[in-house]
Amino acid sequence: MEDKELLGYILNTSHDNMSNEEIIHLLLENTVSDNREDKETFGQRAADKMAAFAGSWTFILSFSFILLLWILINGLAMTKAFDPYPFILLNLVLSCVAAVQAPLIMMSQQRQEQKDRRRSENDYKVNLKCEIILKDLHKKLDCILENMGIEQMK
Repeated sequence: MEDKELLGYILNTSHDNMSNEEIIHLLLENTVSDNREDKETFGQRAADKMAAFAGSWTFILSFSFILLLWILINGLAMTKAFDPYPFILLNLVLSCVAAVQAPLIMMSQQRQEQKDRRRSENDYKVNLKCEIILKDLHKKLDCILENMGIEQMK
């Protein structure tokens, strides 16, 4: 049973025919696991590593250094420059880097969003289990107090 179907089933059905323990066991059997991350493809792993590197100071500083070096070499070489002043080749390289880097970063962000969604579903299930357990404990405490003849405090 899929997670959404399970939660819909638990929330939409009457709980009269199921004990709290049965509901808790249903939730325990279907908890979200992070084992899905083990099945990442090469492209997904590459996109994550590329996004991690592209968002680091190492990338920013090294890329700035390369750009500065490119401009200095071609600016000082004047007539013998392989990419003279308007730096058309540099613009082409920068465009290609941006064209490749942007989709990879977006893929990585989508994967992170999916991981976050799975974590939030798991948190919801844990909260639901805790609520059910607390209600059950409250009922048991009420029964104990009733059996002892002590009036409930409200």
